[in-house]
Amino acid sequence: MSKAPHTDEDTPKKKRRGASVIVWVLMAMLIAGLGGFGVTNFGGGVTAIGAVGDREINVNEYASALRQELDAFSRQVGQPIGLAQAQALGLDRQVLQSVINRTALDNEADRIGLSVGDATVAAKLSGIASFQSVSGGFDRAAYRDILQRNNLTEAVYEQGLRADTARQLLQTAVTSGITTPAALTDTLANWAGETRGFEVLRLTEASLPTPLPAATDAELDAYYKANIATYTRPEAKRISYVALLPDDLAKDMPTDEAALQAAYDAKLSEYVIPEKRLVERLGFATEADAAAAKARLDAGESFDTLVAERNLTLDDVDMGDVSKSELGAAGDAVFALTSPGVVGPLASNVGPALFRMNAILAAQETTFEQAKPDLAKEQQLEAARKAIGDKVEAVDDLLAGGAALTDLAKEQGMTLASTDYAAGAADNDTITDYKAFREAADKLAEGDFPEAILLEDGGLVALQLDSIIPPTPRPFDTVKDQVAAAVHAEALAKALAAAAATIKTAVEAGASLGAHGIVERTAQIDRQGLVKDTPPELLTAVFEMAPNEVRLIETPGFAALVKLTTVTAAATDSEDAKTLREAITINAARAISEDVMALYTTALTAEAGITLDQAAINAVHAQLGQ
Repeated sequence: MSKAPHTDEDTPKKKRRGASVIVWVLMAMLIAGLGGFGVTNFGGGVTAIGAVGDREINVNEYASALRQELDAFSRQVGQPIGLAQAQALGLDRQVLQSVINRTALDNEADRIGLSVGDATVAAKLSGIASFQSVSGGFDRAAYRDILQRNNLTEAVYEQGLRADTARQLLQTAVTSGITTPAALTDTLANWAGETRGFEVLRLTEASLPTPLPAATDAELDAYYKANIATYTRPEAKRISYVALLPDDLAKDMPTDEAALQAAYDAKLSEYVIPEKRLVERLGFATEADAAAAKARLDAGESFDTLVAERNLTLDDVDMGDVSKSELGAAGDAVFALTSPGVVGPLASNVGPALFRMNAILAAQETTFEQAKPDLAKEQQLEAARKAIGDKVEAVDDLLAGGAALTDLAKEQGMTLASTDYAAGAADNDTITDYKAFREAADKLAEGDFPEAILLEDGGLVALQLDSIIPPTPRPFDTVKDQVAAAVHAEALAKALAAAAATIKTAVEAGASLGAHGIVERTAQIDRQGLVKDTPPELLTAVFEMAPNEVRLIETPGFAALVKLTTVTAAATDSEDAKTLREAITINAARAISEDVMALYTTALTAEAGITLDQAAINAVHAQLGQ
């Protein structure tokens, strides 16, 4: 771990000789290894954000690493991530620790005199694709141009490349001899490859010997009072607002008959759908092959068999619903079928083919008169949106001039209303269905002046905070159904648990689980398997149980008795088992290597000492946060 920042007077003395001996032993395991290197110029007068031992932590390196992490994380989550969000997630601290670790390795390489020669650097440069010519050789002009565009000199870049290569050599020296212990591989492979078989008896209300009685009003009222926090509305904002919505204006908007007809004609393919067929097509290399396949069908073999013989699936040959014209030369023959069947061989764009027709889809036609109401509504809504859009500037001007919401309602024909809005509450008014309204309401604070806000459907609102409503219990009558459902669920869970205990005792005494209902049997499943319509807790329990053990699995809305019937050790000779063991060996070795490197760099940092310039770090953050 890093020490607290200190002054030069606190800098630790040179390392003990024992550390040097260890390093030289590790150096005996060196193998060649080269990695990529890249830098990005940060700029500014500050050159370092701190140091590990005698080696400075370059400000450009930290800024570049932090930029790359922000970009990578943004791609991972599918949206831009700012520095403030990254800091909240601790990404900046991870990047800083990574840069400190690299600097610690650089400092150690300097201390023991580890470096690489000019020939190695030249070979490394020649292997970088960006610096290569069309013929594949090193292009010095391209090399210089790229460095200039990134504000780098050859000396600086090559110095960094040399350090990067030396650092990788040191890392290789530390980790190259690491292998995964056979006992670890065996343990993990046996754990991951083990399979189990079990029986499941699902318990539902129908499993009870007698139906549950309905709760009385007194019981419901008692439950409501005992759980009043569940039925309390959170703190809310009482908001006055004016709104002008397309749906409210649309009904009064005139329509244009010619425009409606033009809209109908533009969407004619949606309103007039020709007769279609559900068709599958199986193509062949030659006419003779197709004819032979048709003869087999005529003799009683199935179309599915022919598809499977070609190493195809029904999805591969499915054409979906197609019109006669879409079938080309095969259209007449396929559409001549009056019931499902196969025709062919017929010409197609995949060669001679057999066509299986599975269903007839009748033609559909929506006349202009039938479509007219929907077309008119769409036209009126569009006109309403335009009319609202034309009012935005006037509303903005009125609000800027200090007009009250009542003035807006009167002068612009807006509807004045109020709502008690609680973020996330299920019983908010319908106006809060608009995301833009919710976002504005969330930000609304006492003293804020109303602003014109456009809604997703083209509507317009302006909001004003009147007061804050403290958390308030919802009236019993409004939540009675929810209370009744909760009381019933609680009673059912208790009744099922009691029934399960009785059945469990009987099964443990020798009775069959199947004697108490329909049992679902799973012959073999591994830890990554899925059991349909069951919670994850079921499979977790199965791999915790002893053979013939019976256990009750309870989660909200689910209750079942599970009996473990078989435990099958992991296979060792199959190809899947070998692949699994290989993956475990590789991943475990990688994990061990990472742990060893983390311990090694921590030790190097602690022994060499670390200083950090928080002001310089803050300067990097300030520039990246702009």
